[in-house]
Amino acid sequence: MTEQPTPAGFRCGFATLVGRPNVGKSSLVNTICGAKVSIVSDKPQTTRHRVRGVYNRAGAQLVFVDTPGLHKPVTALGRRVNATAIESVTESDQAVDVVCLVVDATAPFGSGDRWVADHIDLRHAVVVVNKTDRATRDRVMVQLAAAGDLNAAAYFPVSARSGEGIEALVAHLVERAPEGPAMFPTDTVRDVPEEQWVAELVREQLLAVTRDELPYSIATRVTEWDGDRVTVEILVERDSQKGMVIGKGGSVLKQVGERTRMQLPRGTFLELRVKVDKDWQRRPDRVQRLGY
Repeated sequence: MTEQPTPAGFRCGFATLVGRPNVGKSSLVNTICGAKVSIVSDKPQTTRHRVRGVYNRAGAQLVFVDTPGLHKPVTALGRRVNATAIESVTESDQAVDVVCLVVDATAPFGSGDRWVADHIDLRHAVVVVNKTDRATRDRVMVQLAAAGDLNAAAYFPVSARSGEGIEALVAHLVERAPEGPAMFPTDTVRDVPEEQWVAELVREQLLAVTRDELPYSIATRVTEWDGDRVTVEILVERDSQKGMVIGKGGSVLKQVGERTRMQLPRGTFLELRVKVDKDWQRRPDRVQRLGY
């Protein structure tokens, strides 16, 4: 928390992003904040934790809450990440000034979007149609028309990749933010524990280089941190998956380590260890112990 004098008229508010998996919530937060706040990949359900990114401009600060994609859960992990997202907009002690329902301009507005919409107060929500750079103008208009039936407070077509429409969205959110002091120092970009952040960077690279069946079976956690030496444990559910993560002659693990180190402070020694924790994502006690 900051203790500097608050300029007259300064605004500070929380904006929570919700939506189906893979609609681009994390990419939006990263683009708006101008830095990497959440890990991203083309795999659905990449985000598992509630992550906060901080955007600063003259006279205002916005705290963006990036939530896991809401989906039909089939595992204890799925139920937990769904609960995390829903709690982000329903908990009485969670300060939320604006809820943004993010939808994908390239996919039909369907039952999944409506299911997410049913969990928020649309009268005060903002609908954000993302990925407009990948859709035709007619497709975007169809999505806006479909979303229009929700009777939300405002609608914004944007592209997290190109930045189109972002400034108008941010300006609207600033207007909606209440007057008050900044919640974070102006040099803060994300509010994520460092251990969680490093573990997530490793998981991001695993998502990028492993096969499609592996992402949902992988969890990562920091088990040791001593100065510039960090050990990250990679959990999989079966012995066969352990071999896939390590790769022939350690090739996959080496690639993941190299790609992760590029995002860490120079001189960081990163050690990766792979462990089998049978069916961890189906066991509520294991899911909780892993911090989800």
